[in-house]
Amino acid sequence: MRFECQPGCTKCCEQQGFVYVTEDDIVRIAEYLQLTAEAFEQRYVYRTKNLRRLRVPRHAQCEFLAEGGCSIHAVKPTQCRTFPFWPELVETWRAWHETGAWCPGIGKGELVNIELIQSTAEVMRAAHPNLY
Repeated sequence: MRFECQPGCTKCCEQQGFVYVTEDDIVRIAEYLQLTAEAFEQRYVYRTKNLRRLRVPRHAQCEFLAEGGCSIHAVKPTQCRTFPFWPELVETWRAWHETGAWCPGIGKGELVNIELIQSTAEVMRAAHPNLY
């Protein structure tokens, strides 16, 4: 599989869906924004019994998507860091190909080592076991 993020691209951030966050994501992002984890969660996180996700604002798909890209790129959530090597996207050629229809980085760049792809997918699976 080939993948290379394309400069200035935010297509993955513009897709419909939720950004799920881990407790570690919450702490890391809160610290970056100079908030307590509790204040960050109260303002930006929707929590269910088993999952935590970023709230979806009315004006955009993600609160942190700015004109120049991700405003929290340095500390972005695990889900964002592992894209496009999510289990559901790398397990079949069809899913990878369908994602490539809107993601301009798929099919670009050097071949990515399969062990790296599998370990990255496993990071996502471990971070969000209730999704898998």
